[in-house]
Amino acid sequence: MTSPAPILVGNIGNLFWMRVDGKGSFQNSVQVKRCFQTMIEKGTRHFVVDLERCPIMDSTFLGTLTGAALNLREIGDGEVCILNANARNRQLLSSLGLDHILDVDNDGSRHKNERKQVCDELGKCGENVSPDKVEQAEHVLEAHEALTKANEANASRFKDVIEFLEKEVRSRAVAVA
Repeated sequence: MTSPAPILVGNIGNLFWMRVDGKGSFQNSVQVKRCFQTMIEKGTRHFVVDLERCPIMDSTFLGTLTGAALNLREIGDGEVCILNANARNRQLLSSLGLDHILDVDNDGSRHKNERKQVCDELGKCGENVSPDKVEQAEHVLEAHEALTKANEANASRFKDVIEFLEKEVRSRAVAVA
C-alpha cells in the first residue's frame, strides 16, 4: 500500500490553510479530521482546503471535509472553503451535493492575497499518529454518515457501505473488549 499523501497546513491571516499534496483518501482523512478538531477547539472558524495538488478524493475524505463543515454549522459560525479543485473534484463535490455545504470557489476569486503567501507559510501537519483499526473504521463510518447527513440523496449511494462499516465497528469493538 502506498503511503498517504502529506497534508500541509498553516495560518494565513485569519484562515487555517490546508493543502492536500496528493490523493485525498481514507489514509490521510483521520489526520485531516484531527487537524480540524484541534483548530476548531482553539477557536478557528475559517478554513481553506487547497486542492491544487490533489488529483482525486475518495468518499471518506469527502465525508471528512463535510463533517468539519457540518460541525461549524452546528457551532453557528465558520466555513470550509474549497480552492483549486480540478474538474473531477468539482464534479464529485457537485454530484454528492456537497457544494451546498462546502464553499467551493469555482472561479478562483476567493482569498487572492492569501494565495500569494501560502507557499512560504505551509508546513507538514504535526498530526501524524496513525489511527488504530478501530479508530480508522469508526472514522470511515462517521465520514460516510456525514455525506448522507449533508445530502439525503447520498443515503442510497452509501447505504451498503454504512451497513458494512457499522458491523465492522461493532465486531472490532467486541474484539477489543
